[in-house]
Formats: sequence, structure tokens, C-alpha cells
Amino acid sequence: MSPYLIATDLDGTLLGADHALAELTIETLRTLNARGHYIVLASGRHYRDILVFRDQLGIDVFIISTNGAYTHAPDDRVLDACHLPAEVARTLIRLPRPEGIRLNLYSADEWLIDAPAPTLLALHAHTGFAYRVADLHALSGDDIGKVLYIGDAGELKALEQRAQDRAGSRLHLTYSLDNSLEIMAAGVTKGRALNALLAQLGIPAERCLAFGDNRNDIEMLALAGEAHAMANAHPALMDAVPGAMRIGSHDRAAVARHLRERFAL
Repeated sequence: MSPYLIATDLDGTLLGADHALAELTIETLRTLNARGHYIVLASGRHYRDILVFRDQLGIDVFIISTNGAYTHAPDDRVLDACHLPAEVARTLIRLPRPEGIRLNLYSADEWLIDAPAPTLLALHAHTGFAYRVADLHALSGDDIGKVLYIGDAGELKALEQRAQDRAGSRLHLTYSLDNSLEIMAAGVTKGRALNALLAQLGIPAERCLAFGDNRNDIEMLALAGEAHAMANAHPALMDAVPGAMRIGSHDRAAVARHLRERFAL
């Protein structure tokens, strides 16, 4: 059988409500990989925030991280990296914002934040990945894969408009959650990174299965020959990719259940 490539988002998709991999999911992906299929974890998370899931799977896994800004091979080689232009990153860092909005930067090596945010640390406690508080205004803006604003959804919409006004044509803006505005360089999406990886592996998009739940998954699902949206998916994802198959909820290991049926495991 010719190999397929299976690309899946993490939070709200492959991971359960506890942000963990179900045993059924681990068993299913191991079996598919043993049969020669490629597995790709594609997330808005930082690369280092994804490694624990790769290690739990214990198989060769490609990682698309930071919403497509970075792609890593199973041996940790960087296959692709797309950064915001430094002057654009500086513009976003200096953009006026409400006091309650936390500014985060993802580089290749770390997660920087403008002020302590204990609730964010708690969300990443299961991976051990943590931010470093820094004076972001003092940074050069070099080598930033993503600028992430976290806070009130209404305030983020106003901030999104200001970012568009300042540098819209040089940005790609999306949301991983309603309270998380994510900004990459223009053209940087999970879909772009997945397309490049498919080309490198010599696999046509028709032999790609993709799974997602939110707006930052739109381009990835639109590319895949077999697109799947979770039962808990954001309505905007279904509107943007109306041909996506609706499967079960992430908290019932729906990706694994669908894969077992699709590949007769």
C-alpha cells in the first residue's frame, strides 16, 4: 500500500479534554506508522511544547509548530523556518494594547512573555514548557516565528484591526482560541507548511488526511484530500471548509476511532 500522511492538530483535536493522549490514540498512531504511514503533529504550540507527545508516541513523527512557522523532522532537524520580518515584529511588540492583554513571542528556542501569567503556566504544566518574562520592547525583533496576544476576545478584535492597519499585508492573523490572537508572517499557516512537507516526501495532497478544530486549522484542512473537523470544532472552521467530514469529539478519542475505521485496524 502506498503511504498516506496523517496530519493532526493537538488541542481540541488529538488531545483529550485533559490535554493528554488517550491510550487508544497512542496505539492507533503506532500501528499506522508501523504500516508505513507518515504522522504529523501540527499545532500552534511551540516545538518544545510538543516533544512530550512525540516521545509518548515513541515513533517517527514530523512536527509543524507555531502555526506553520517551523517544521521539524523526526530527528529534530529543522526542515523549514519562517520568521516575521524584524521591523514587523517590533511594530507588533510596540502596538498599544489594554493592560490585561498578555504579549507573547515564540522564537525557535523559547517562549517570551511581557509579564507573569500563572494561569498560562498551569495550562502547560503537563509538558513542562514554560515562558521567560522579558523586556520585549528591548528586543531586536529578529527570529520571531509568532506574536501571540492573549486576553479578552473583544479587546483582541480591536487589537487585530490595529495590527491590520499597521502591517496587514505582511501578516497572517488567526485564532487558536477566541482569546488567543496569533500573528505570523504573511503566508505562514499550517497548510503552507504541510504542503511543503508533502512535496518533500513525494505524497500528493489526495493521500493526506487532516484533522482540526479551530480557525488556525482552516488552510491545513482545505489542502488535505480527506479533511476532518471535530464535533467540537469552531463554526468558522466548518464555514471555511464545508466539505470536511464531521467526526466525534476530541474528548472521546475521535481521531483514533476514525482512523481505525478508515484503515480497518
